[in-house]
Amino acid sequence: MNLVRQVGMTMVEVLIAAALMAILLALGTPTFATWTQNRQIRTASESIQNGLMLARAEAVSRNMNVRFQLLTTADDGCGLSDGGPQWGVSLVDPTASCSQFFVEPPNQNYLQLRTINEGSPNARINANGVTTVIFNGMGQTTTSATIDVSNPTGGACRTIDGNNNIAGAMSCLRVIVSPGGQVRMCDPFAGLPETDPRRC
Repeated sequence: MNLVRQVGMTMVEVLIAAALMAILLALGTPTFATWTQNRQIRTASESIQNGLMLARAEAVSRNMNVRFQLLTTADDGCGLSDGGPQWGVSLVDPTASCSQFFVEPPNQNYLQLRTINEGSPNARINANGVTTVIFNGMGQTTTSATIDVSNPTGGACRTIDGNNNIAGAMSCLRVIVSPGGQVRMCDPFAGLPETDPRRC
């Protein structure tokens, strides 16, 4: 009598594997969605920090004033706004002439223009009334700035409630410019230990 050996999986095994995959996917989806929204906050914060550091480095290398400005649009209708969503680094005030960032050959007064929404369309910034930071040839500025980055689409920023519980899912960030010209990104969440270098 010949025995026939079966190769493959039975229908029951396929259904069990599919059910397990569905359960794992369902458990991981909310965490992945939160991570994605938090990633947008970090991307926008790093973009602003990089723009400020570029302005400072250009000011030192050129030994002249270089400005970092938050702008409303990337065209000639651009104006100043403490909520962005564009930022520009230039030697002159670019308001109402932001198209100069894109001319060929490059206009030497307009160094770089970026949108905060590149890779982070849900991120929102609040520069608390500051629209312009000007660095001098020593890399210093007379304007200190605190720029908060959040993501209302993902939820509220993390806070500690009255019962010492964490409320909110978003890890909001802050970019600080000191009068000495130092640029630092930090986490304003009060639940971080006092010794944590990420804490504001």
